[in-house]
Amino acid sequence: MKKLYMIDDSFLRLESRRQPLHIGMLMLFEPPEDATENFASDLAEKLRQSVKTAAPFNRLLVRKRGMHYWEEDSDFDLGHHFAHVSLPEPGRIRELLAMVSRLHCGHLDRSYPMWRIYLIEGIEDGRIAVYMKIHHSMVDGMTGIKMMINSMSPDRDASRDLPPFWEVETIKSSGGQVLPVPTPIVESIFAARKITRDSAKSMMGVARELRDSFVDYWRDNPDLAVAGTAPHTVFNQKVSGTRRFSAQSYSTPRIKTVAAALGGSSNDVILAMCAGALLRYLQELGEAPELPLSAAVPVSVRDRNNDTSDVANEVAFTIANLATNVADPVERLKAIKSSMDYNKERIRRLTPNQLQAYSAMMLMPGAMAMLLGRGSEKALASVVISHVPGPRQDLYWQGAKLSGLYPASLVIDQGALNITIISRHDTVDIGLIACRKAVPHMQRLLDYLEDSLSELEAAVAKLPKVELATYDSVNPKAVKPKAVKANAARSSKAKSVSGKSATESAVTSSKVSRKKSAASAGLTK
Repeated sequence: MKKLYMIDDSFLRLESRRQPLHIGMLMLFEPPEDATENFASDLAEKLRQSVKTAAPFNRLLVRKRGMHYWEEDSDFDLGHHFAHVSLPEPGRIRELLAMVSRLHCGHLDRSYPMWRIYLIEGIEDGRIAVYMKIHHSMVDGMTGIKMMINSMSPDRDASRDLPPFWEVETIKSSGGQVLPVPTPIVESIFAARKITRDSAKSMMGVARELRDSFVDYWRDNPDLAVAGTAPHTVFNQKVSGTRRFSAQSYSTPRIKTVAAALGGSSNDVILAMCAGALLRYLQELGEAPELPLSAAVPVSVRDRNNDTSDVANEVAFTIANLATNVADPVERLKAIKSSMDYNKERIRRLTPNQLQAYSAMMLMPGAMAMLLGRGSEKALASVVISHVPGPRQDLYWQGAKLSGLYPASLVIDQGALNITIISRHDTVDIGLIACRKAVPHMQRLLDYLEDSLSELEAAVAKLPKVELATYDSVNPKAVKPKAVKANAARSSKAKSVSGKSATESAVTSSKVSRKKSAASAGLTK
């Protein structure tokens, strides 16, 4: 038996009837051209022949004297973990997302290894889907991505001979983002234990950064977003046990082109898309705050040079200013970039242990105010936005081509909406998960994300006609000069928010053909 680390154990202890703490993934696949009508049934039968599991799929939770341990499961029951199901007619993406929403609500049975996989057929365009959920105490986000990729191959024929997901051993992650939510008290204890093993010099580094942040706070530095100062919105309330899942893909070249033209990164553009979408959603509800929204952005602190940690979740949080009080979409993006650059500079100055300690200490005041009931009008952060790097080439699973990878993360009290992004070579796949009761009509955010990207493209098109850098999808490392105006013409009908301030602006209806943009991205066909 192996005792769980404190930060992994916290996901078990914080779980409740209303707050299942597993993470999920919806994968879409295109069967090969020569596939028969029984492709999904034959595949299900093949997978049912499996008789073994590998870590972490063989980890069974054991509790002794109030402590949690992992032990290897000696009685693998595939019938409990794997199911082959079909969508109800007419098999639209709407029905698929509704099914995933229902499946994601249910808790995982702790008397078995805590994971389940569903093979789903009956999608009207002929594709098949796989939905997997696994408890967050077992894996972090990067490990989850590795589990998927390790069961796939860039070669269609070779992929047919690969074992099922649960037979591929995947424990460690080697860096990148993860998919959790802030747990300040647990993280502060865990970080404190780690940093006390470091030198006094390390502790002085944390103290210096805390002092600098305090100075920036009193100087009203707009780049510093402090936990516990976000305006309270519908995203920051007690959640129910019901969930709604929505997902969509957006073109990587479109996002890269905007980023190159405006001097930002793809992540800056994606955060700006989220900011615009959240603002538009709150305006529709008549609840847009005057103060800017903020996002808790998880950053992995796993040591890339020493991948021997057994901790499933090693993460720190930065708070990003989403600048929703800025009406102009380009200026909003610049403000977001400035805030993220401010955070990145601090990340570069601190070691992983220092960063985790600094992050936890910055979260603590806001967390304590919430626990004591003194922060009813403020929130730790408006939403959690995670960005995970995905595969950089076409992949195949059991002969079927991967066409979408959509994450479903955690929803907790005061965090009723979670946005998770996976960047692949050709698309950016976004998964939204929310409390169905607290965040009504959450699926509208998908339209508003498209509107926000279109606003940025339209703004780029209005820039002076100079030779601007444009993303080259054939050679991503090369940036070639090219007129950007034509690149933005695909969705030039999107209207931007106007007026004195973002919250005073009238909400306008986008004329963008959202169905066309969604189809080009890969979720709908």
